[in-house]
Amino acid sequence: MNTSSTPTPESTSRLTEPVAGAPLVIPIIEEHAVVGREVVETGRVRLSKTVEEHEEALNFTLLHDEVQVERVPINQYVTDGATLPGVRYEGDTMIIPVVREVVVKRMLVVEELHITKHQVPTQESHRVVLRQEAVHVTREPGPGAATPPPTTSLPAS
Repeated sequence: MNTSSTPTPESTSRLTEPVAGAPLVIPIIEEHAVVGREVVETGRVRLSKTVEEHEEALNFTLLHDEVQVERVPINQYVTDGATLPGVRYEGDTMIIPVVREVVVKRMLVVEELHITKHQVPTQESHRVVLRQEAVHVTREPGPGAATPPPTTSLPAS
């Protein structure tokens, strides 16, 4: 903060040389405050980041499909003029007829394939390396600070 209270040369001369019979003139002095800002360093902060690794076991369940194929002998002729049997389903089982043309030009259903699909869970375990960052904060005092603040460590989130 700066203040100014400098009397002018005229006002000082009036005080030193009073005129007889004239009224005494007293100068009035007024101060003005000038407010300003300046950046003052009070301390510094140093950040350092480290990566920490640790191994962890992961357990999880996988599903995969297995199919069971069963051959069922049929050995029946398809009636003349009838359409050939197609794929059909009975519950979870898909049935695919297998036909063969015989010399007499009649269709003989030789067998059926019964295919059933099951989901089979299997338990798997794998070891993986996971990384985590940690930030270390170090506070350093500025030019006018008395005691340094404590150092802290923050895990990254």
